[in-house]
Amino acid sequence: MTTYKAPLADIRFALYDVLGAEALFSRLGFSDASRDIVDAVLEEGARFNETVLAPLNRVGDEVGCQYDKASGDVTTPPGFKQAYAQYVDGGWAGLVSPVEFGGQGLPHAAGIPLKEMIDAANLAWGNFPLLSHGATEALLHHGEDWQQQVFLKKLVDGSWTGTMCLTEPHCGTDLGMLKTKASPNDDGSHSISGTKIFITAGEHDFTDNIIHLVLARLPDAPAGSKGISMFIVPKFKVGKDGVVGARNGVRCGAIEHKMGIHGSATCVINFDDAQGWLIGEPNKGLMAMFTMMNTARLAVGLQGLGLADRAYQNALRYSRERLQGRSLSGAKQPDKPADPIIVHPDVRRMLLTCKALTEGGRLLGYHAATLVDVVGHAGDEAERKQADALLGFVTPIVKACLTEWGVECTYHALQCFGGHGYIAEHGMEQLARDARITTLYEGTTGIQALDLMGRKVMQLQGAGLRVFLGMIDSFCKDNENDEALKEFVAPLREKAGEWQKLTLSVGQRAIADADEVGAAAYDYLFYSGYLALAYWWARSVAAAEKSSHSEAFKAAKRETARFYFARVLPRTLAHKAAIESGTAPLMALAAERFGG
Repeated sequence: MTTYKAPLADIRFALYDVLGAEALFSRLGFSDASRDIVDAVLEEGARFNETVLAPLNRVGDEVGCQYDKASGDVTTPPGFKQAYAQYVDGGWAGLVSPVEFGGQGLPHAAGIPLKEMIDAANLAWGNFPLLSHGATEALLHHGEDWQQQVFLKKLVDGSWTGTMCLTEPHCGTDLGMLKTKASPNDDGSHSISGTKIFITAGEHDFTDNIIHLVLARLPDAPAGSKGISMFIVPKFKVGKDGVVGARNGVRCGAIEHKMGIHGSATCVINFDDAQGWLIGEPNKGLMAMFTMMNTARLAVGLQGLGLADRAYQNALRYSRERLQGRSLSGAKQPDKPADPIIVHPDVRRMLLTCKALTEGGRLLGYHAATLVDVVGHAGDEAERKQADALLGFVTPIVKACLTEWGVECTYHALQCFGGHGYIAEHGMEQLARDARITTLYEGTTGIQALDLMGRKVMQLQGAGLRVFLGMIDSFCKDNENDEALKEFVAPLREKAGEWQKLTLSVGQRAIADADEVGAAAYDYLFYSGYLALAYWWARSVAAAEKSSHSEAFKAAKRETARFYFARVLPRTLAHKAAIESGTAPLMALAAERFGG
């Protein structure tokens, strides 16, 4: 069975030393987000996750959610419901929500470490409050006053939970094909009919009511994605006065049997003339959907990070304890029958890869959270606009890279255990299975790549990319004469220039062949991700040197950064070559010649 210890030292280093969160929160007007308050949140969050959620991770996997076909009810694994009650009682549900709706009003960047801890402790359980947060954001930005009073307050205090109902059996990413219908009623509501699949937390026993945010078509809606509206469809009907009525025409038709996250209810939800309320403008549902989706994409990125960290912690412990063979350079513990496997270079390769991707990835994800705060609270419009462009640019990188690295790290960690990692006893195979879904839901890695290359770079003319390049340039100029940083500044500057040239090259080739964008997208995404991490590792070394941390802490940051630059950053060479190869290697083979 795996264990989990919240990495508070590195979380604090990321927040305070590298990102300067304490000064940022003060500048943005978060008067209640002092360091003492944030530290208290971190400490209590660590206790809750280590002692309540983490021990439930295995039972969630082994027992899973249970579906009653006769009633359509779903029962969550033992202890899950009670843990949610503790979560609500602790005020965690509304940690970063506005005070006027019952939240605590803390910045997103103060809440993001809690999110990481939850995902590391118990990913399946964490999916239930995750979807509520997406629904909260949609209502905050698009809901009418009465909808915010009636639905939002209940979501914020955790009395009700929320879902996102987008996917249908015949359409996934291409939402323009959806068929769910919405017919107007005399009282201003709509009757919603259709079937949605893959609905996370679509049915459960945590709360008395579940608020579904559903994409559907009005009778006169134009075809395609321009004809999509969003509706609030509660499990139990709720009037504009907030009075809860009879059971709505919403029923769970089945739950999926999955590779992992067994403790998370992934549901088929059937809507049969269910009462729903339009949220936002008619035929403008995609706008509200993307509010939820972008929030969820950052959150799923943190899921990959959390799993990577838990896997690394357990692999590191095992590698220090497991005796197997002797070091090639001579016995390191001659008084024992063998050396611990951490002496072997290949085990160190796997551990250091996990450490580098996890600690660097933490900064990548946390920085995105600070941008959310700047966009929402900065007093200067130009600063908000710049932060918004950068946030849009890094969101697909955070989602795709942190989840793909999460899969990589859980597999590396399992490999450290050898055959013991493959059996269920140690719990490593569960982490590897759970990690796989993170690259799929809320937009696959391929979708993130197209979003980055096609929309954020091509359509928006690289507005966010220019901001990021400016950050790199400023850092390099500020530190080019620092002897302690030269080994990182020079390759970082070179790669940034190469990044810019690659971007221009793809853009120029795409003028003649639109497939160039799709052909380059995946490799461009990962080139961008590895370069982004190089920047954050250089920043980490600079921040560590100026900090009051121990010499051992500083040395660990520097040596991990050196490993990253020497062993991981060169992956960009393969991605660059793939980008430059163009469309021919991918598109030349006729579909019928693939075989089969």
